[in-house]
Amino acid sequence: MAAGERLRTVGLPGITLTIRSRPPAREGLPPALYVHGLGGSSQNWSALMPLLDGLVDSEAVDLPGFGDSPPPDDGDYSVTGHARAVIRYLDSADRGPVHLIGNSMGGAVTTRVAAVRPDLVRTLTLVSPALPEVLVQRSAVPTALLALPGVASAFTRFTKDWSAEQRVRGVMALCYGDPTIVTPEAFRNAVEEMERRLALPYFWDAMARSARGIVNAYTLGGQHRLWRQAERVLAPTLLIYGGRDQLVSYRMAQRAARAFRDSRLLTLPDAGHVAMMEYPETVATSVRELLADAGELADAGTTNRAGS
Repeated sequence: MAAGERLRTVGLPGITLTIRSRPPAREGLPPALYVHGLGGSSQNWSALMPLLDGLVDSEAVDLPGFGDSPPPDDGDYSVTGHARAVIRYLDSADRGPVHLIGNSMGGAVTTRVAAVRPDLVRTLTLVSPALPEVLVQRSAVPTALLALPGVASAFTRFTKDWSAEQRVRGVMALCYGDPTIVTPEAFRNAVEEMERRLALPYFWDAMARSARGIVNAYTLGGQHRLWRQAERVLAPTLLIYGGRDQLVSYRMAQRAARAFRDSRLLTLPDAGHVAMMEYPETVATSVRELLADAGELADAGTTNRAGS
């Protein structure tokens, strides 16, 4: 855990969630909840959360089957299933409405939450959200293929001799616009986390089923279509896209800006898929501006790192 963080486990019907949090800078701050993407965890937000101290009361969730959260009892890794887990937690904790922040798959999940439960969301921030694309980038195809039956097990056999270091370098090359910005300490921590996850018996099942859930969400029509749900979101929305993103196309930024009715767009030409890890200060500043424009900083004070 990063300095100042703490973990706790929350048991809910059918799921057990691990929540990463930071002690609020003072009482009365509005709550925020961060939701990671495919293969990620609440650790993906450790660089951003301290930059928002003094603005929000930060919590990040490990979705079922990821991070330190065990698989859901019903094996539902769909976007709807993950959204249901987020909603269950917010309802049980009585923390809503929150500033909801999602990345990649977590962006699709939080879009669905904001559409179906607007009472739970103050503002919505989406970093490279996994919203349906007609022409998927070639570099994103291998991830999508995990959704096919048997591919995950075949990949496991094919890569059985790969070291954790090799796997982490591959993930960082895919997710970062410039992997050289990763510090040696951050790389060592990522390797240790990779070794821990690979030892979990459900690791590849959670990956494959969640990837299948994203693909299935792309094909849904009607009111459950993600773009239709984006149009239903009432909360002020910040969209963040990276120019070097190999998983979510940069060209989707303008479509997203048109779909969300109250949106603002931040494009980072040198960022990849995880801008909150690559450029946390820039993302924090944009989140602060979103909160200010939405009238959510009336009692937040003036001394905070995001506004420096």
